[in-house]
Amino acid sequence: MHLLLSLIFINTCQIGAPAPEDRSRAVWNPNESFQGKAKAYFASGCFWCVESVYESLKGVEEAYSGYAGGKTKNPTYYQVITGKTGHAETVEVIYDPKIIDFVTLVEVFFDSHDPTLLNQQGPDRGTQYRSVAFYQNESEKKIIEEHISRLTMEKVYQQKIVTEVKPLSKFYYAENYHQDYEKNNPNDLYILNISKPRLNKFKAISPNLLKKEEH
Repeated sequence: MHLLLSLIFINTCQIGAPAPEDRSRAVWNPNESFQGKAKAYFASGCFWCVESVYESLKGVEEAYSGYAGGKTKNPTYYQVITGKTGHAETVEVIYDPKIIDFVTLVEVFFDSHDPTLLNQQGPDRGTQYRSVAFYQNESEKKIIEEHISRLTMEKVYQQKIVTEVKPLSKFYYAENYHQDYEKNNPNDLYILNISKPRLNKFKAISPNLLKKEEH
């Protein structure tokens, strides 16, 4: 859906900031370090929205849009939006665990979208927009599952949480123009009508987590 709202407004010559070393088509490497920082992976609708939410947080170095959770190797955006690859639009979060921990990142994940919606978020529909919290080890899996249990026990939502809790097998970086898309395309209709309101809604409920310039 966000493709329909935005495609005609995208200047194909205007390329968003590339992933490090032009890694837009690179694959996640589980053994790679990022200057001592940690990584986390979340899917909750359009990755333009998710990326901007995480980049607003204190302790988050960067966030990159990509694809995960499916079986198609090295997928393209146009393959993913068909819903046939099994991949969800996913964001890689590079963060400093001395400033922000994985527990808080999980809390932000649930606070910034509706985890009771199956295969959709906002106007976007399809399995590529489903809610997924990826884990890289048993500790992360436990944190995610315990948070879901707490939300369920406290009846925070009227409907059942449908978020998938999945091990991360591979993460594919999205094409360069998707990186920092909201920042580079502030007048895009999807950004103005969907992404910005979602980000501002999150900022209103979690001002203590934001970088100074995000207040």
